[in-house]
Amino acid sequence: MEKDQILEKSRKENKNQDIYEKEILKEGRNIGAATAGILATVFFVIQILTGGGINYGLYAVVFSIPAAAFTVKAFRMKKKHEIFMAVIYIIFVLLLSASHIYNLVTSQAVR
Repeated sequence: MEKDQILEKSRKENKNQDIYEKEILKEGRNIGAATAGILATVFFVIQILTGGGINYGLYAVVFSIPAAAFTVKAFRMKKKHEIFMAVIYIIFVLLLSASHIYNLVTSQAVR
């Protein structure tokens, strides 16, 4: 097979997308998700230390990132591990969201 044929076949398989660029975007998303987790933790701790209570909503948002990623992977790859992780993260996000909403509703009732 000629060099040009190999390149053409590769372009068709990758739908004219640069694999290096895809890897960089993937790494950027991972770093972004980690940064969101760190920032949420900082806000969470500061809010507790200043007497502002516990904001479960921050972590609901942060954990929705891997929940969405595992859900997409589960649908596309249909692997047990991906499905399991998607379910775990979704349950965790739902519990955190419910806790946050409950805290909002009950704190309004006290006022």
